[in-house]
Amino acid sequence: MKFRNRRIAALAAVAISASLGLTACGGSDSGGGSSASGGGGKTSVTFLPKNLGNPYFDTSDAGGKKAVGEFKGTYKEVGPDAASPDAQVPFINTAAQQGVSALVVSANDPKAICDALNEARSAGTKVVTFDSDTDPSCRDLYVNQATAEGIAKVQVDEIAKQIGDSGEIAILSAAANATNQNAWIDLMKKDLAAHPNIKLVDTVYGDDDDQKSFDQTSALLQKHPQLKGIISPTTVGIAAAARYLSTSSSKGKVALTGLGTPNQMREYVKDGTVTSFALWNPEDLGYLAAYAADALVKGEITGKGGDKFTAGKLGEFTVAADHSVLLGDPFVFTKDNIDQFKF
Repeated sequence: MKFRNRRIAALAAVAISASLGLTACGGSDSGGGSSASGGGGKTSVTFLPKNLGNPYFDTSDAGGKKAVGEFKGTYKEVGPDAASPDAQVPFINTAAQQGVSALVVSANDPKAICDALNEARSAGTKVVTFDSDTDPSCRDLYVNQATAEGIAKVQVDEIAKQIGDSGEIAILSAAANATNQNAWIDLMKKDLAAHPNIKLVDTVYGDDDDQKSFDQTSALLQKHPQLKGIISPTTVGIAAAARYLSTSSSKGKVALTGLGTPNQMREYVKDGTVTSFALWNPEDLGYLAAYAADALVKGEITGKGGDKFTAGKLGEFTVAADHSVLLGDPFVFTKDNIDQFKF
């Protein structure tokens, strides 16, 4: 999804359908069937998120399911209950043994699943990473939700505005090994150099677990009584932090921004706990990843720079030199626009 002005109205309609179409995570199959290769059969696509029961991946994988339905493939979602570096390995192995055409994976760790992915590729399964990448040697294509630089910058810009460009801040991340989280945090630290009056005093990890993220928010406020802001670049973390702040004495005193979905954050924006946050449309991210997988399976692209393919309603995309495809720029949600979005 590319957050261009001309698509905002369309995004609202698309997101509504995504929210209505979400299914419970747990390996359900939409279309039954047999695995397929590029030899004219149906493309079978298995989505492997970081963990099941995560609202962000519920939405992105629903987008993938919609795309697979459009190109008449078969869809499945599998994954661990908790995000950890090697928890995805058994699911990769099973998919490869079943002869799945393509795996679409959000990696919990850049290296821990590489051997399993390369074994799957050797068996003929195409590997597309999305949301969080592996080492490039372990996949055929990466579908990037937005540039790491853009994601980092929007979060730093928003917290700087909210705290008057001065004061102590902390970061509440997901897993300590998460590829995307660490890339964004490193870039945020660089961006903060342009804000000399803002001091990053702590980085903590909620492991994309709601209760742990809630508890880490509480601990941050106790440990740093002068804290003025929190950045949480994870949808689970920002929602848990907002829930804590909304009923605490820190509401209205400690700013919170990061990456979240409108449905998770709506009540906290409307009650004044959160002023703004950012994201892309995760439904479109999953949708694009599924079409990229289908293009690889059918031999329309190989994943090399300059390859072009069409991703349904999103239009044409070109593969970059680093074997990645860019969805678009992050979008900032506020009380003035949040009701336009229903995902």
